[in-house]
This record gives sequence, C-alpha cells and structure tokens, in this order.
Amino acid sequence: MIQKIKYKRVVLKISGEALQGRLGHGVDPTVASSIAEQIKEVHALGIDLACVIGGGNIFRGIQASEAGMDRATADYIGMLATIMNAMVLQEGLEKIGVPTRVLSAIEVKELAEPYIRRRAMRHLEKRRVVIFAAGTGNPYFTTDTAAVLRAVEIGAGVILKATKVDGIYDSDPVKNKNAQKFTKLKYIEVLKRQLKVMDSTAISLCMDNKLPIIVFNLMKIGNIRRVIMGEKIGTVVS
Repeated sequence: MIQKIKYKRVVLKISGEALQGRLGHGVDPTVASSIAEQIKEVHALGIDLACVIGGGNIFRGIQASEAGMDRATADYIGMLATIMNAMVLQEGLEKIGVPTRVLSAIEVKELAEPYIRRRAMRHLEKRRVVIFAAGTGNPYFTTDTAAVLRAVEIGAGVILKATKVDGIYDSDPVKNKNAQKFTKLKYIEVLKRQLKVMDSTAISLCMDNKLPIIVFNLMKIGNIRRVIMGEKIGTVVS
C-alpha cells in the first residue's frame, strides 16, 4: 500500500466553515471528530501531514473591514480565530492518539509554539501532524496564501484544498444547477476566469513554484485518503 501513495508530504487546507457543520457558526464537535478521524487514517499511511485551517466560522476579517472596521485590526482578529480552530483540531487529533503540534505565526506561547520553519520540519520528521495557525502573521493575506507559503517552505508536494463541494465549477453549483465542473485547470485559467478557488496571491505563488492544488469534498468520508492515494476526484490545478 505504501508504494501506491502519490504524495509523501502534503498540506491540507481546511476552511473554518467546514468545522461549523450545519450549525451555521462556531464548531460542530461531530464534524471536528470526523475530520480528525480522516486525518488519522492518512497519517497512518506514513505521509508527512501539515494542516492550515481558516477562521471563517468564528470571524471573517474581510467582512468586518467592509462593515467599517480597520482592515489590519480585523485581520488580526481573524488570525486569533484560526488559532482557536487549530486548538479544536489538535484536541480532536490527540484524543484519538495522533501526536500534534500547533505552530502559530503570531506569538501566543501559552497555547502554541511560534512558527519556525526548522521546528516545523523537525516535528514532521518525528511523525507529528503540524497545524499552522494565524495565517502568515500579516494582515491583508488570507489563510489560502498562508497554506501555499507553508507548503513551499516545508517542501510539500501538493496542496489539498478541502471544501464543501466536490471540485471547481464555472459558477456556484448551489445556486446554479447547470454549473459545469472542471476536472483539470491550469493556474492561468483560474486567474483569468477569476474562479474563487483561492485568492490570486495564493494561485500565483503556486504557479511560480509549480505546486499543484487539488480541490475536493471534505464532507465525503475517506476523500483525503483517496486523494493521497492518487484517485481522480475533485479538480486538479497545475
């Protein structure tokens, strides 16, 4: 089975909204447990796994800034939300026996280790799941950009973008029943079509570093493993 694994080191990008389940806000413990179980299954295959989690289920900096809040302040609050979500995921993983470390781009030493690239690499070598929190530590950058940046820094082979839909469509499949799904896309197509997969900074960084992105449905149990084993699900951007 080990020989069939397509990617040895991956970064899994999980949206904060994924944690809220059907609650509409906050964290649904059942969903958090389900995600932790899927990560455990993948970790057991012997791959190096790092996660980046958003904070949209708690606070969205862009929306707050559009409502009149200072953008930098709003983004810093959003970073704190990602630390909360990282701790939720860490708790879920450690409850089921998966060694985990949270590394934060902003210092909160009582809760998480500071992000240091060499430290992250060492944790991965010791077979720990690493959760990168607080984005890049800078306002005006999304957690998508943070995921790509960390993936490049640790030498990951792919970004796994876990969402609520089963790939990239030409329009919102929830609103448009005739939306067309893409199985493969080039980076430049995503930018030209302005497809809302990741922000343009994240896509450009992937393009510059030839880092593929696979967008897939996290809600279907076992999909993380299927992607890593090379099954053709979701949409590949390369």
